[in-house]
Amino acid sequence: MATIRLEVVSPDCGEIFAKDIDMLIVRSTAGELGILPRHARLLTELLPYPIRIKEGASESLVAVGGGFMEVTPELITILADSAELPEMIDVDRAQASRKRAEERIAQYKQAQKDSLIDIHRAEAALARAKARLLVKNIPIN
Repeated sequence: MATIRLEVVSPDCGEIFAKDIDMLIVRSTAGELGILPRHARLLTELLPYPIRIKEGASESLVAVGGGFMEVTPELITILADSAELPEMIDVDRAQASRKRAEERIAQYKQAQKDSLIDIHRAEAALARAKARLLVKNIPIN
């Protein structure tokens, strides 16, 4: 079966994943995308969400905190704002980050215009925390 090379790079960690895979599933600004070998060229922005990497019968997850993906027929390159393998994720820290972000969003909604809270930053922090928790199989309801 044909494979496609996946390389995931982030500013903090450098290259965290580089391997030939069977399929990649990502969440982009255009919706959920499945990438197979020999895929048409594509450039898209990624949302903070786990990417799903399929190799044979196994599937693994990587928490991606947004970024960009470039696809050629032979190579997928993800330039992530942040990217973490499951073993890199501290669950307690992710849960604390989620709680802080939810509190900031609630404060913003109460204060509205007079708030010093950067709502976009709080929402991005919440999305990154949720991605980390999903990779560790922790419900985010």
